[in-house]
Amino acid sequence: MTAMRGSGQRGWQETGADAALALVLLGFALLATGLAGDNQPGSRPVDAACRVLIAVAALALVARRRAPVATLGVVTAATTTYLVIGYPYGPILLTFLIAVYTVAVRLPVRPAALATGGAFVLLLTHAFWSRGPAPGWAGVLPASAWVVVPFAVGTVVRVNREATARSRAEEARSRVEQARRQADEERLRIAQEVHDVVGHGLAAISMQAEIALHLLPKRPEQAETALTAISRTSREALDELRVTLGAVRRGAERGPVPGLARLPALRDRLAGTGLAVELRVVGEPRELPAAVDLAAYRVVQEALTNVLRHAGVASAEVTVDYRADELTVEVTDRGTGVRGAGPDPADDGTGGHGLAGMRERIDALGGRLAVGQRTDGGGFRVYARLPVKAPA
Repeated sequence: MTAMRGSGQRGWQETGADAALALVLLGFALLATGLAGDNQPGSRPVDAACRVLIAVAALALVARRRAPVATLGVVTAATTTYLVIGYPYGPILLTFLIAVYTVAVRLPVRPAALATGGAFVLLLTHAFWSRGPAPGWAGVLPASAWVVVPFAVGTVVRVNREATARSRAEEARSRVEQARRQADEERLRIAQEVHDVVGHGLAAISMQAEIALHLLPKRPEQAETALTAISRTSREALDELRVTLGAVRRGAERGPVPGLARLPALRDRLAGTGLAVELRVVGEPRELPAAVDLAAYRVVQEALTNVLRHAGVASAEVTVDYRADELTVEVTDRGTGVRGAGPDPADDGTGGHGLAGMRERIDALGGRLAVGQRTDGGGFRVYARLPVKAPA
């Protein structure tokens, strides 16, 4: 409804502009035709019939955008009659020029050329049959100029408009496609965040629940510790999940995100599941870009979750190395479980969603991820390198 109202309003505006143009041309032609006749001996004096033909040609331009071919026909007929009668060459030809231009602008080349060619043939009538001076073949070239020039200009304008419209349409499609890609990327990012939060939390809760079930019949007082750890882990996971989903609902960036500073808390949480994590820090810890800090934390979190699920061991080692222009994190264990690595430790193509998510995070930041079996003493190794701008 709004589009129809806007289109109708635009149509009335165009008609109003065309009416104003017609009135201006009419006034100018009525004033200037007599002056043109004074300089053209042998032409027929301006009379009532002359003024009527001028008025018909000028006022026909009111409909030039709605009916360009019909307008050209009326203007051509009036102009040809005017010239055949022998009235002087004058402003009436301007109305013919505008009518030809309008057809070239509004119609495709072929129908515009056919309509304009017919108008040209009709206009040439006065060159051979006229009550005034008949220029003959000498009048063909001047007459063609009143057709060829406006037709060429109108065609160029139409082609440029169409090219501009196509360019704008392509830009609009490009913006829509870019917005769709950004939305898809954001959904994947959120899915990965939810996977990391829920996957780690459920793995820890599952391990703690098994411990509690094992201890409950024999040592119920120790089972209480495991149940307390379950409560704490689930509460922390829910809080982080609530923050992530809250950001999605608001359509805004999340607030504070997990980082390497939370590794001690992660270590303590996993200790409650029976997994002892040895945490080593090499180099001087410093503030990192938020994306790098989060990616490094998630790699450690996912790797330790896999140790908890698959390794069958009670310990793991985490090493964080702050270097001048990069950060490396390494998680190793001496378990026997195979966690999705292919024959090449650096190729995780057959891995699960967790390892694939690690690689996507690292690749997006220009880093490198290597996962696979350890060659010395068995077990599994996850190693990530992330470029970091050197501190000033």
